[in-house]
Amino acid sequence: MAQTTIEVCSSCETSTVTQAVEKAQPFDTILIKKGTYKEYNIGITKPLTIIGENNPVIDGENKGEIITIQSDSVTIQGLTVVNVGTSYTTDYAAIRVVKSENFLIKNNTLERLFFGIYLEKSNNGKVLNNSIQGDAVNEYNSGNGIQLWYCNKVEVANNEIRNVRDGIYLEFSDQIEITHNKSTNNLRYGLHFMFSNNDTYTNNLFENNGAGVAVMFSKFIKMYDNVFKKNWGTASFGLLLKEINDSEIKGNIFEENTVGINIEGSNRIEYSHNDFKSNGWAVKVRGACYANTFTKNNFLYNSFDISYNSNINDNVFDKNYWSNYTGYDLNKNGIGDVPYRPVKLFSYIVNRTPETIILLRSLFIDIIDFSEKVSPVFTPDNLMDNNPLLKPIEHD
Repeated sequence: MAQTTIEVCSSCETSTVTQAVEKAQPFDTILIKKGTYKEYNIGITKPLTIIGENNPVIDGENKGEIITIQSDSVTIQGLTVVNVGTSYTTDYAAIRVVKSENFLIKNNTLERLFFGIYLEKSNNGKVLNNSIQGDAVNEYNSGNGIQLWYCNKVEVANNEIRNVRDGIYLEFSDQIEITHNKSTNNLRYGLHFMFSNNDTYTNNLFENNGAGVAVMFSKFIKMYDNVFKKNWGTASFGLLLKEINDSEIKGNIFEENTVGINIEGSNRIEYSHNDFKSNGWAVKVRGACYANTFTKNNFLYNSFDISYNSNINDNVFDKNYWSNYTGYDLNKNGIGDVPYRPVKLFSYIVNRTPETIILLRSLFIDIIDFSEKVSPVFTPDNLMDNNPLLKPIEHD
């Protein structure tokens, strides 16, 4: 059967999106002309391509969910979707995709929303170049920008997400590629993983969120070339790792965060070629973290480079650059002749008694740290970089 295009406009034969969807045959195209369409609960149960011309607005008037896709092979492109309903019992979304394959959600603008794009039990799809802006004030009555629940093989790329609860949230979602997104000014996390494996996120910006990224109860996560910046606050960090195993963190920039990376119960992770710059703490290691390696990272002007709450260490620190290193290099091989101890006694004291942070720049602290350097008591005596570099590593 020949595929046709149905045009929607106020003066067209078909004047609402809902009518067009009902009228369309599988694999037809619906072309929505410029204008404002006050509609919600638009249900799509057959393969369709829906394209907006000159950014038509679909206004849900805060009545509930706006577009729900329950078919394979659906494209939604070029729409402005606004005024999703808020509910304490139902996660209304601007665009929801349910049990769908081969979906494409592209070049849409979503505003005044509860959840933005919500994918559930959907695979082999793409979410590209969307602008998602919420007006979240409290976590309990705000939703996430892009949410994936029990999804596989989805590409999430070049989206801008701001002012929602979590910018991007994954739960039980594997083989997801998250690239070139900007997730900023969100209440809780820029990106949040729970129980998700074999995912990759690269070249994203996480700035000025409650906290940058949280990766929890997941494994085989690749985290490359992202920027974690200005995630400030008493409980804030660039990256939180909790119960994460067998992952790689390479080529990232952690700049001006309260804590660059906060690590709990995470093992066999390779940290390399990252820049930790002007953070309160570059890396905080809390309990039960084994067989991790830190090599060829730059630790630049952090108040504390490493904080460690155990006196046992089996993690490897080797060939990193530490701006606080004051050793010498007599044989001129670019490696310091004296090992560097990145854990300062004062950071141990601050962990136990946070109020002591006001002493940070005082002479008293220099004396404490010097005494611990001479004879370590509270910090792991084998936690040192035996080959500290004399010059920062140039990254590609």
